[in-house]
Amino acid sequence: MAKTRPGKKDIDAYTIRGTNKVVRAGDCVLMRPSDVGKPQYVARIEKIESDSKSNAKVRVRWYYRPEESIGGRRQFHGSKELFLSDHYDMQSANTIEGKCVVHSFKNYTKLENVGAEDYYCRFEYKAATGAFTPDRVAVYCKCEMPYNPDDLMVQCEECKDWFHPACVNLSNEVAKKLEHYICSECSADEDVKKPENSYSASFADDVKVDPKRRKK
Repeated sequence: MAKTRPGKKDIDAYTIRGTNKVVRAGDCVLMRPSDVGKPQYVARIEKIESDSKSNAKVRVRWYYRPEESIGGRRQFHGSKELFLSDHYDMQSANTIEGKCVVHSFKNYTKLENVGAEDYYCRFEYKAATGAFTPDRVAVYCKCEMPYNPDDLMVQCEECKDWFHPACVNLSNEVAKKLEHYICSECSADEDVKKPENSYSASFADDVKVDPKRRKK
């Protein structure tokens, strides 16, 4: 835990200016960006402190958006995806504009309705090197891409693998109306299945191969 600076004292909570919303350590917040027109920054509050003049500051751990990372935004990154970075800062509490929720990837995919303040995180990110943890994730479909919760997918009733409609020559409109789907491999009654490759989250040229099966 970070030490309190001389002349400062830790406080339990801070009320966002102009609102009745209260934030505490551990909460995720939306913070005013440095440039007008940019999306709000997202951060997790690590601690809150106040000086003798009651000016509040927050120590935050930043979430990065995919486009802010060294590798940039990739096809499988969802619109609400964030990376928890190792980048910490002290910021004026007055720059906090609202609260948000950063879900685990698993919990996010279970949401019935995704609100404007809902985000998710499945990677930790080292800002200096661009490295991710974990450095590999499960891939799906013939295109062997990680799951993007924004994209529609259909599940084969036999092998339980998931496919993008476009990758199996279906339109989204047709896919949404399907009550049953069997992939071409299963419909051809093939007994031998291809092992799954992992997708390197660090986007290195020498993509590692993981022989584990697709998640069922």
